[in-house]
Amino acid sequence: MTSAGVELLPFARNIISLTEKARKAITMNGEPHGKVVIGSAQSLTDYRLLPLIEYMCWRYPSVQLSLHSRNALSNLAAVRDGHLDCAFFVGPIEPRDGLETTVLCPEPMVLVSGPNHMLTQRSEITDDELTRCTVIRAENGASYHELFEQALGLDDAESRTPQLELDSVDAAKRAAAAGLGVALMPEVAVAAELADGRLVRLPWSPPFRVYTQFGWRQDNSTNPAITALVSAAAQVVSDQVASLT
Repeated sequence: MTSAGVELLPFARNIISLTEKARKAITMNGEPHGKVVIGSAQSLTDYRLLPLIEYMCWRYPSVQLSLHSRNALSNLAAVRDGHLDCAFFVGPIEPRDGLETTVLCPEPMVLVSGPNHMLTQRSEITDDELTRCTVIRAENGASYHELFEQALGLDDAESRTPQLELDSVDAAKRAAAAGLGVALMPEVAVAAELADGRLVRLPWSPPFRVYTQFGWRQDNSTNPAITALVSAAAQVVSDQVASLT
């Protein structure tokens, strides 16, 4: 088995378990139906979830999906408060009070800039060099921004680098391509720009890992629509990751 296969094996086992839960829920409670209000990070909505939405529309036509893009903290708080039924988010694996969560896949992060940025000439980049660069935030409230700043020792106001907060994936990509700074983003969100040269992958790897995850309230665990959605998400995201491996 390749190293990528070893990494994906736990998620394949998770798919089997979730699929069995979905089958049992449907058998016991009938065909999933009703409205499911979902929160998601913009990068996931645009680059991970559209195949899932298509799958759900064809497989479960009685389930009405309503998708809202907000940051992870707002989404998870809204799930706990009952304003959202569930949420997709990117973050580290850790306990989430009041929520059930499942990990769908690792989410590789890349540091990018425009092709004319000074750091593209480096064969390696030190943390000190990064502290002197403008950092472009693509999704305010995303945990990977906080982890990035902590890794560089920039998590206090006095040592904070100049920041350009755009709260938009597309705007952040355009700003980075124009040479306004560097941006840490999910690789899936910048794959096209890296392929055609509009963005350049900088030689720096984050010392932390984040994962695409799905969360829902513990008291909503028996909802057949939620069970069907999480099972479908595991399958669709796994197929998507495998196609890129």
